[in-house]
Amino acid sequence: MEVSSGKPFLFPHGRFGVILLHSYTSSSADMRMLARHLERQNYTIYAPVFTGHGSDPLTVLEKSGPEDWWTDTQFAIRRLKDMGMEKIAILGLSLGGLLATKALENDSTLVGGGVFASPVTTWGQSNVPQFFPQLATAYYKKAGLSSQEINERIVKINQLLPKQLTAISEMTREIDQHLEQIHQPFFIGQGGRDEMINPHSGKELAEKLLAQGTPVDYHYYPQAGHVLTVNNAHRQLFADVTDFLQKTFEV
Repeated sequence: MEVSSGKPFLFPHGRFGVILLHSYTSSSADMRMLARHLERQNYTIYAPVFTGHGSDPLTVLEKSGPEDWWTDTQFAIRRLKDMGMEKIAILGLSLGGLLATKALENDSTLVGGGVFASPVTTWGQSNVPQFFPQLATAYYKKAGLSSQEINERIVKINQLLPKQLTAISEMTREIDQHLEQIHQPFFIGQGGRDEMINPHSGKELAEKLLAQGTPVDYHYYPQAGHVLTVNNAHRQLFADVTDFLQKTFEV
């Protein structure tokens, strides 16, 4: 979870497509390094920006919600299908991982996918309520707002945030309840020093999927924090994702 700006991007390269979904309050910037790495493996990469994201964090709360983000995810899948991709995989970071998981539950044409630091089974244990105002404050300071303007916006954020987090929790519970619909290979990356969600989230999800017979590729990065696509685990993550996609697309 990081407040940042960014726009959707498409790297058309090969006949296999990969959709990369960013985290809560962030943007496609989460995924740019991974996208460039995968582009070099001859994959076509699409990274959308969820409705309300990519600018003022207050916009996330005022002008978007889980239904909008699900629509964004479905549009991303249709876009790559319309481009004629032979096979498509979908992966996401944190909130993006929730939407990627929902996509795999609902679209059997996706050949595989998975999550990076995503609380599919443990959303209620996240530290988002504490981090969101802090990250928003940092964003507003960088934007040059006065202390009064920042305080006014943080008040609004604290008023609106609980309702949206409840909506996300409801979506997450629904996703958790339909995991049995996932039969495609599933990648899980989890940092051992995750400051945003329970570091045991990844293992718990892996065990639940394995128990139902879903193929799981689980990777634990002991020294890594939440944003695995840019932190000290990113090189190993990229190698692990590359290996996963090669095996998945070859089937």
